[in-house]
Amino acid sequence: MEFKNLLYEVADGICTLTINRPDKMNALNQDTINEIKQAFQAIEEDDAVKGVLLTGAGPKAFVAGADIAEFSAFTPGQAEKMAQNGHRTFNEVEHCFKPVVAAINGFALGGGCELAMACHIRIASENARFGQPEINLGIIPGYGGTQRLVRHIGFARAAEMLLTGDMINANEAKEAGLISKIVPQENLISTAKELLNKISQKSPLAIAQIIKLINRYYEHESGGFESEISEFADCFNTEDFKEGVSAFLEKRKAQFTGK
Repeated sequence: MEFKNLLYEVADGICTLTINRPDKMNALNQDTINEIKQAFQAIEEDDAVKGVLLTGAGPKAFVAGADIAEFSAFTPGQAEKMAQNGHRTFNEVEHCFKPVVAAINGFALGGGCELAMACHIRIASENARFGQPEINLGIIPGYGGTQRLVRHIGFARAAEMLLTGDMINANEAKEAGLISKIVPQENLISTAKELLNKISQKSPLAIAQIIKLINRYYEHESGGFESEISEFADCFNTEDFKEGVSAFLEKRKAQFTGK
């Protein structure tokens, strides 16, 4: 399959899906979000695909976040649609009945961290960095970050990351339980493929059942995702959001007023 912002390749039972916007640090604009959803729909229908390797183009970033320039002028209504689309797409990744391994090759920030957390397994290169820096823009995560980060690393660590916007390195991420492996960058893709090849030797039915049941463990918390969409959209009606985005685009420190 051919996409504008993704590289889609199937070989030896593995679909390697690469976010391919290296000049934008692989930032997620709405076209890319839509293409990810289309790709996963195709993956589920392709019997030749036994597992998915998701990564970013270049040596610097898995996905450095959402495309801030794209949404800087959004109304709350547009922001709500943006968040709904992101949630639908990342839910498609999370509920894929084939194993999805994120090979995190650099920055996984904002929407990038959220995308990685939607994958079933995460391995990272030594230079990987993780964070949810949305609060620096006067907004909150909009693609599931307030819910999945708590699931993966617990309340206290997640609250600190979400409220400060600080990044953590690969070692801190592994210690927190956000990722399972750290490898040299040159070994990242081969390690992910080895893992997927090992899983592919197991029963496809059992794999699908395990993925379904792992996700079901969290279903009692599903209301949090809907609340995040609504609260994310509300942020776009604030002066703090306008100031945060302006400061980012102008490369200066934001001066928030709480309005």
